[in-house]
This record gives sequence, C-alpha cells and structure tokens, in this order.
Amino acid sequence: MNEEKKLPQIDIEEIAKKGEEIYEKKFRKHYEPSHNGKFLAIEVDSEEGFLGNTSIEATEEAKKKYPQKFFYIKKIGFSAAEVISSHSSPLHSYGRLF
Repeated sequence: MNEEKKLPQIDIEEIAKKGEEIYEKKFRKHYEPSHNGKFLAIEVDSEEGFLGNTSIEATEEAKKKYPQKFFYIKKIGFSAAEVISSHSSPLHSYGRLF
C-alpha cells in the first residue's frame, strides 16, 4: 500500500499574525532602517529571530536551532512576508502574505 506523506497541519494566518506582531513589538526598532532588504526568520513560539541576507540564509539559521518548526519570514523594511516550513526546501512556501 502506498501511503502519502502528510504535511503537518498549520494555520498560516495564525503564524503570519503572530510573526508580524512579534516583528513590530520586538524587532522593527532594532533592524529598520539599518538592515532594510535583509530577511528575518521568526520562530513564533519562542519569539526568536534569525537574520540573513536572503530568506534561505535566514531560514537555514533558524533550522539549526528549530529543525521541526515553521517560520515567519520578513523582508526588513518591506510589507511582504512568507511562512516557511523547516520540513521542506526553504524555497517552498506554504503561503505568501502581502
């Protein structure tokens, strides 16, 4: 019998909401404007952020500490964001939020 590999159920909207709240509360004043254009991967349960020059770099840093988590990815100084899983390639996003 061929079983499909199931992805964990996640609430993209909830991760995005929490991630943006954490960014506004904890990171914006420290990273804007001096880091505009870089990426921050936020693990929403711990509220920890991981900075990178690309979304891949930020995600890889976050995965070192939280290999089984999902991350809210924020491009510093911009309004676009992504929710990325550590279970897949960092290029595969489950939802893009604008």
